[in-house]
Amino acid sequence: MTNSSPEQRSARLALLAAGVSVVLWASAFVSIRSAGAAYSPGALALGRLLAGAVVLGLLLLIRREGLPPRAAWPGIAASGVLWFACYMVALNWGEQQVDAGTAAMIVNIGPILMALLASRFLGEALPPRLIAGMAVSFAGAVAVGLSKSGEGHASVLGVALCLFAAATYAAGVVLQKPALRHGSPLQVTFFSCLVGAVACLPFSGQLLSDAAHAPASATLNMVYLGVFPTALAFTTWAYALARTSASRMGATTYVVPAMVVLMSWAVLDEVPGVLTLVGGAICLAGVAVSRSRSRAAGATAAVVAGPVPGSASSSPSSGEGAGEVGVGRVD
Repeated sequence: MTNSSPEQRSARLALLAAGVSVVLWASAFVSIRSAGAAYSPGALALGRLLAGAVVLGLLLLIRREGLPPRAAWPGIAASGVLWFACYMVALNWGEQQVDAGTAAMIVNIGPILMALLASRFLGEALPPRLIAGMAVSFAGAVAVGLSKSGEGHASVLGVALCLFAAATYAAGVVLQKPALRHGSPLQVTFFSCLVGAVACLPFSGQLLSDAAHAPASATLNMVYLGVFPTALAFTTWAYALARTSASRMGATTYVVPAMVVLMSWAVLDEVPGVLTLVGGAICLAGVAVSRSRSRAAGATAAVVAGPVPGSASSSPSSGEGAGEVGVGRVD
Protein backbone atom coordinates (compact mmCIF):
# COMPACT_ATOMS: atom_id res chain seq x y z
CA MET A 1 0.00 0.00 0.00
CA THR A 2 2.86 2.38 0.71
CA ASN A 3 4.21 1.79 -2.80
CA SER A 4 0.90 2.13 -4.65
CA SER A 5 -0.32 5.29 -2.93
CA PRO A 6 2.40 7.63 -4.33
CA GLU A 7 1.95 6.06 -7.77
CA GLN A 8 -1.80 6.62 -7.69
CA ARG A 9 -1.26 10.22 -6.60
CA SER A 10 1.24 10.72 -9.42
CA ALA A 11 -1.20 9.20 -11.91
CA ARG A 12 -3.98 11.56 -10.78
CA LEU A 13 -1.68 14.59 -11.09
CA ALA A 14 -0.58 13.45 -14.56
CA LEU A 15 -4.20 13.09 -15.64
CA LEU A 16 -5.01 16.54 -14.26
CA ALA A 17 -2.02 18.03 -16.10
CA ALA A 18 -3.10 16.35 -19.34
CA GLY A 19 -6.61 17.75 -18.80
CA VAL A 20 -5.21 21.29 -18.52
CA SER A 21 -3.33 20.77 -21.79
CA VAL A 22 -6.28 19.52 -23.83
CA VAL A 23 -8.60 22.27 -22.55
CA LEU A 24 -6.09 24.98 -23.46
CA TRP A 25 -5.33 23.38 -26.83
CA ALA A 26 -9.05 23.30 -27.55
CA SER A 27 -9.27 27.00 -26.74
CA ALA A 28 -6.45 27.62 -29.23
CA PHE A 29 -8.75 26.76 -32.14
CA VAL A 30 -11.02 29.63 -31.16
CA SER A 31 -8.11 32.10 -30.85
CA ILE A 32 -6.51 31.00 -34.11
CA ARG A 33 -9.64 32.07 -35.97
CA SER A 34 -9.08 35.67 -34.93
CA ALA A 35 -5.30 35.78 -35.14
CA GLY A 36 -5.13 33.75 -38.36
CA ALA A 37 -7.22 36.30 -40.22
CA ALA A 38 -4.55 38.97 -39.71
CA TYR A 39 -1.33 36.96 -39.45
CA SER A 40 0.21 34.65 -42.05
CA PRO A 41 0.89 31.03 -40.95
CA GLY A 42 4.62 31.48 -40.34
CA ALA A 43 4.23 34.85 -38.64
CA LEU A 44 1.53 33.51 -36.33
CA ALA A 45 3.68 30.53 -35.37
CA LEU A 46 6.71 32.75 -34.68
CA GLY A 47 4.74 35.28 -32.64
CA ARG A 48 3.12 32.52 -30.61
CA LEU A 49 6.48 30.83 -29.93
CA LEU A 50 8.19 34.10 -28.97
CA ALA A 51 5.43 34.92 -26.48
CA GLY A 52 5.63 31.42 -25.05
CA ALA A 53 9.43 31.52 -24.83
CA VAL A 54 9.36 34.80 -22.87
CA VAL A 55 6.94 33.39 -20.26
CA LEU A 56 8.77 30.07 -19.98
CA GLY A 57 12.15 31.81 -19.77
CA LEU A 58 10.98 33.96 -16.86
CA LEU A 59 9.68 30.89 -15.04
CA LEU A 60 12.97 29.10 -15.65
CA LEU A 61 14.89 32.04 -14.17
CA ILE A 62 12.58 32.25 -11.15
CA ARG A 63 12.94 28.52 -10.48
CA ARG A 64 16.69 28.63 -11.25
CA GLU A 65 16.58 25.37 -13.13
CA GLY A 66 19.32 26.30 -15.59
CA LEU A 67 20.32 24.23 -18.61
CA PRO A 68 19.09 20.65 -19.02
CA PRO A 69 21.64 17.80 -19.09
CA ARG A 70 23.39 17.08 -22.39
CA ALA A 71 21.47 13.82 -22.79
CA ALA A 72 18.18 15.75 -23.07
CA TRP A 73 19.27 17.95 -25.97
CA PRO A 74 18.70 15.56 -28.91
CA GLY A 75 15.05 15.14 -27.93
CA ILE A 76 14.67 18.86 -27.21
CA ALA A 77 16.11 19.88 -30.58
CA ALA A 78 14.07 17.35 -32.56
CA SER A 79 10.85 18.14 -30.70
CA GLY A 80 11.43 21.88 -31.08
CA VAL A 81 11.88 21.70 -34.85
CA LEU A 82 9.18 19.13 -35.58
CA TRP A 83 6.42 19.85 -33.04
CA PHE A 84 6.90 23.48 -32.03
CA ALA A 85 7.91 24.83 -35.46
CA CYS A 86 6.89 22.57 -38.35
CA TYR A 87 3.59 21.45 -36.84
CA MET A 88 2.40 24.96 -36.02
CA VAL A 89 3.32 26.42 -39.42
CA ALA A 90 1.89 23.46 -41.34
CA LEU A 91 -1.37 23.46 -39.38
CA ASN A 92 -1.85 27.22 -39.74
CA TRP A 93 -1.17 26.97 -43.47
CA GLY A 94 -3.21 23.82 -43.97
CA GLU A 95 -6.32 25.30 -42.38
CA GLN A 96 -6.20 28.07 -45.00
CA GLN A 97 -6.30 25.47 -47.77
CA VAL A 98 -8.95 23.04 -46.51
CA ASP A 99 -12.16 23.38 -44.53
CA ALA A 100 -12.03 22.99 -40.77
CA GLY A 101 -13.75 19.61 -40.81
CA THR A 102 -11.27 18.08 -43.24
CA ALA A 103 -8.34 19.53 -41.28
CA ALA A 104 -9.69 18.09 -38.03
CA MET A 105 -10.13 14.62 -39.49
CA ILE A 106 -6.63 14.53 -41.02
CA VAL A 107 -4.78 15.96 -38.01
CA ASN A 108 -6.50 13.44 -35.73
CA ILE A 109 -4.44 10.75 -37.43
CA GLY A 110 -1.66 12.09 -35.19
CA PRO A 111 -2.47 10.12 -32.02
CA ILE A 112 -2.64 6.89 -34.05
CA LEU A 113 0.77 7.59 -35.59
CA MET A 114 2.04 8.48 -32.12
CA ALA A 115 0.98 5.12 -30.70
CA LEU A 116 2.63 3.24 -33.58
CA LEU A 117 5.86 5.23 -33.29
CA ALA A 118 5.95 4.82 -29.50
CA SER A 119 5.47 1.08 -29.89
CA ARG A 120 8.26 0.85 -32.47
CA PHE A 121 10.87 3.18 -30.99
CA LEU A 122 10.04 3.40 -27.27
CA GLY A 123 8.94 -0.19 -26.78
CA GLU A 124 5.54 0.84 -25.41
CA ALA A 125 2.82 -1.79 -25.32
CA LEU A 126 -0.44 -1.30 -27.21
CA PRO A 127 -3.12 -2.84 -24.95
CA PRO A 128 -6.34 -3.86 -26.71
CA ARG A 129 -8.36 -1.28 -24.76
CA LEU A 130 -6.02 1.50 -25.90
CA ILE A 131 -6.37 0.46 -29.54
CA ALA A 132 -10.15 0.10 -29.24
CA GLY A 133 -10.49 3.47 -27.49
CA MET A 134 -8.44 5.25 -30.13
CA ALA A 135 -10.52 3.69 -32.89
CA VAL A 136 -13.73 4.85 -31.21
CA SER A 137 -12.34 8.34 -30.63
CA PHE A 138 -11.15 8.63 -34.22
CA ALA A 139 -14.62 7.71 -35.42
CA GLY A 140 -16.00 10.48 -33.22
CA ALA A 141 -13.45 12.95 -34.62
CA VAL A 142 -14.52 12.01 -38.16
CA ALA A 143 -18.15 12.64 -37.20
CA VAL A 144 -17.26 16.07 -35.79
CA GLY A 145 -15.24 16.83 -38.90
CA LEU A 146 -18.03 15.84 -41.26
CA SER A 147 -20.54 17.91 -39.34
CA LYS A 148 -18.32 21.00 -39.61
CA SER A 149 -17.29 20.62 -43.24
CA GLY A 150 -20.41 22.30 -44.65
CA GLU A 151 -19.90 22.94 -48.34
CA GLY A 152 -16.20 22.55 -47.70
CA HIS A 153 -13.17 22.84 -49.92
CA ALA A 154 -9.96 20.86 -49.99
CA SER A 155 -6.82 21.21 -52.07
CA VAL A 156 -4.09 18.65 -52.53
CA LEU A 157 -1.66 21.08 -50.87
CA GLY A 158 -3.97 21.54 -47.90
CA VAL A 159 -4.41 17.80 -47.37
CA ALA A 160 -0.64 17.29 -47.65
CA LEU A 161 0.00 20.06 -45.11
CA CYS A 162 -2.45 18.55 -42.61
CA LEU A 163 -0.88 15.12 -43.05
CA PHE A 164 2.54 16.68 -42.50
CA ALA A 165 1.23 18.42 -39.38
CA ALA A 166 -0.11 15.13 -38.00
CA ALA A 167 3.19 13.35 -38.68
CA THR A 168 5.38 16.08 -37.13
CA TYR A 169 3.09 16.27 -34.09
CA ALA A 170 3.33 12.52 -33.51
CA ALA A 171 7.09 12.36 -34.09
CA GLY A 172 7.69 15.41 -31.88
CA VAL A 173 5.87 13.88 -28.91
CA VAL A 174 7.66 10.54 -29.24
CA LEU A 175 11.06 12.27 -29.50
CA GLN A 176 10.29 14.47 -26.50
CA LYS A 177 9.58 11.49 -24.25
CA PRO A 178 13.27 10.39 -23.81
CA ALA A 179 14.32 14.00 -23.13
CA LEU A 180 12.00 14.07 -20.12
CA ARG A 181 14.03 11.29 -18.50
CA HIS A 182 16.91 13.76 -18.16
CA GLY A 183 15.42 17.26 -18.01
CA SER A 184 12.48 18.72 -16.09
CA PRO A 185 9.19 19.46 -17.92
CA LEU A 186 9.90 23.20 -17.69
CA GLN A 187 13.43 22.83 -19.08
CA VAL A 188 12.34 20.60 -21.95
CA THR A 189 9.38 22.81 -22.84
CA PHE A 190 11.28 26.11 -22.71
CA PHE A 191 14.22 25.00 -24.80
CA SER A 192 11.96 23.16 -27.28
CA CYS A 193 9.93 26.35 -27.63
CA LEU A 194 13.14 28.35 -28.07
CA VAL A 195 14.40 25.95 -30.76
CA GLY A 196 11.04 26.24 -32.52
CA ALA A 197 11.20 30.04 -32.40
CA VAL A 198 14.72 30.03 -33.88
CA ALA A 199 13.54 27.70 -36.65
CA CYS A 200 10.73 30.16 -37.45
CA LEU A 201 12.98 33.24 -37.56
CA PRO A 202 12.79 33.38 -41.40
CA PHE A 203 9.18 34.57 -40.85
CA SER A 204 10.28 37.53 -38.70
CA GLY A 205 9.82 40.00 -41.57
CA GLN A 206 6.25 38.80 -42.11
CA LEU A 207 5.58 39.02 -38.38
CA LEU A 208 6.68 42.65 -38.23
CA SER A 209 4.66 43.52 -41.33
CA ASP A 210 1.53 41.73 -40.14
CA ALA A 211 1.79 43.22 -36.63
CA ALA A 212 1.86 46.73 -38.10
CA HIS A 213 -1.54 46.21 -39.76
CA ALA A 214 -3.24 43.65 -37.50
CA PRO A 215 -6.08 44.73 -35.22
CA ALA A 216 -5.40 44.65 -31.49
CA SER A 217 -7.75 41.70 -31.00
CA ALA A 218 -5.71 39.52 -33.39
CA THR A 219 -2.44 40.45 -31.68
CA LEU A 220 -3.90 39.75 -28.24
CA ASN A 221 -5.10 36.36 -29.46
CA MET A 222 -1.59 35.61 -30.73
CA VAL A 223 -0.16 36.51 -27.32
CA TYR A 224 -2.81 34.36 -25.63
CA LEU A 225 -1.78 31.45 -27.86
CA GLY A 226 1.80 31.89 -26.71
CA VAL A 227 1.11 32.24 -23.00
CA PHE A 228 -1.57 29.62 -22.40
CA PRO A 229 -1.90 26.98 -25.19
CA THR A 230 1.91 27.08 -25.66
CA ALA A 231 3.76 28.00 -22.45
CA LEU A 232 1.33 26.52 -19.93
CA ALA A 233 -0.24 23.69 -21.96
CA PHE A 234 3.03 22.32 -23.35
CA THR A 235 4.55 22.35 -19.85
CA THR A 236 1.65 20.48 -18.27
CA TRP A 237 1.75 18.09 -21.23
CA ALA A 238 5.47 17.41 -20.64
CA TYR A 239 4.76 16.85 -16.94
CA ALA A 240 2.11 14.27 -17.78
CA LEU A 241 4.15 12.67 -20.58
CA ALA A 242 7.03 12.09 -18.16
CA ARG A 243 4.67 10.02 -15.99
CA THR A 244 2.78 7.91 -18.51
CA SER A 245 3.18 6.43 -21.99
CA ALA A 246 3.18 8.51 -25.19
CA SER A 247 0.44 6.36 -26.71
CA ARG A 248 -1.93 6.94 -23.78
CA MET A 249 -1.19 10.66 -23.87
CA GLY A 250 -1.99 10.70 -27.57
CA ALA A 251 -5.33 9.03 -26.94
CA THR A 252 -6.14 11.71 -24.35
CA THR A 253 -5.97 14.43 -27.02
CA TYR A 254 -9.15 13.06 -28.59
CA VAL A 255 -10.93 15.08 -25.91
CA VAL A 256 -9.99 18.21 -27.91
CA PRO A 257 -12.69 17.92 -30.65
CA ALA A 258 -15.41 17.63 -28.02
CA MET A 259 -14.00 20.62 -26.12
CA VAL A 260 -13.81 22.69 -29.32
CA VAL A 261 -17.51 22.01 -29.95
CA LEU A 262 -18.46 23.26 -26.48
CA MET A 263 -16.16 26.30 -26.62
CA SER A 264 -17.38 27.31 -30.08
CA TRP A 265 -20.92 27.06 -28.74
CA ALA A 266 -20.14 29.20 -25.69
CA VAL A 267 -17.73 31.77 -27.16
CA LEU A 268 -18.62 32.00 -30.85
CA ASP A 269 -22.33 31.21 -30.48
CA GLU A 270 -21.98 28.36 -32.99
CA VAL A 271 -24.82 26.01 -32.12
CA PRO A 272 -23.66 22.44 -32.76
CA GLY A 273 -25.78 20.05 -34.79
CA VAL A 274 -26.84 16.60 -33.71
CA LEU A 275 -23.97 14.90 -35.59
CA THR A 276 -21.48 17.25 -33.92
CA LEU A 277 -22.78 16.46 -30.45
CA VAL A 278 -22.84 12.73 -31.16
CA GLY A 279 -19.29 12.87 -32.51
CA GLY A 280 -18.08 14.75 -29.44
CA ALA A 281 -19.69 12.21 -27.14
CA ILE A 282 -18.07 9.38 -29.09
CA CYS A 283 -14.66 11.06 -28.71
CA LEU A 284 -15.11 11.24 -24.94
CA ALA A 285 -16.27 7.62 -24.77
CA GLY A 286 -13.22 6.49 -26.73
CA VAL A 287 -10.87 8.36 -24.40
CA ALA A 288 -12.57 6.74 -21.40
CA VAL A 289 -12.05 3.30 -22.94
CA SER A 290 -8.41 4.00 -23.81
CA ARG A 291 -7.63 5.21 -20.27
CA SER A 292 -9.37 2.29 -18.57
CA ARG A 293 -7.68 -0.90 -17.41
CA SER A 294 -8.96 -4.44 -17.41
CA ARG A 295 -9.21 -6.41 -14.18
CA ALA A 296 -6.26 -8.50 -15.29
CA ALA A 297 -4.12 -5.38 -15.70
CA GLY A 298 -5.19 -4.16 -12.27
CA ALA A 299 -4.21 -7.49 -10.74
CA THR A 300 -0.84 -7.30 -12.51
CA ALA A 301 -0.30 -3.79 -11.17
CA ALA A 302 -1.01 -4.98 -7.64
CA VAL A 303 1.51 -7.81 -8.00
CA VAL A 304 4.18 -5.52 -9.46
CA ALA A 305 3.63 -2.91 -6.75
CA GLY A 306 4.30 -5.49 -4.09
CA PRO A 307 8.08 -6.09 -4.33
CA VAL A 308 10.63 -4.06 -2.47
CA PRO A 309 11.39 -0.68 -4.11
CA GLY A 310 14.38 -0.78 -6.46
CA SER A 311 13.44 -4.11 -8.03
CA ALA A 312 13.49 -4.64 -11.81
CA SER A 313 9.81 -3.79 -12.09
CA SER A 314 10.57 -0.12 -11.53
CA SER A 315 12.18 0.36 -14.96
CA PRO A 316 10.23 2.56 -17.38
CA SER A 317 9.89 -0.04 -20.10
CA SER A 318 8.51 -2.76 -17.86
CA GLY A 319 6.08 -0.33 -16.22
CA GLU A 320 4.64 0.86 -19.52
CA GLY A 321 4.30 -2.69 -20.71
CA ALA A 322 1.87 -3.32 -17.85
CA GLY A 323 -0.25 -0.27 -18.51
CA GLU A 324 0.18 2.48 -15.91
CA VAL A 325 2.38 0.51 -13.51
CA GLY A 326 5.44 2.62 -14.31
CA VAL A 327 3.73 5.93 -13.63
CA GLY A 328 6.05 8.31 -11.85
CA ARG A 329 9.17 6.19 -12.40
CA VAL A 330 10.37 7.60 -15.68
CA ASP A 331 12.85 10.19 -14.43
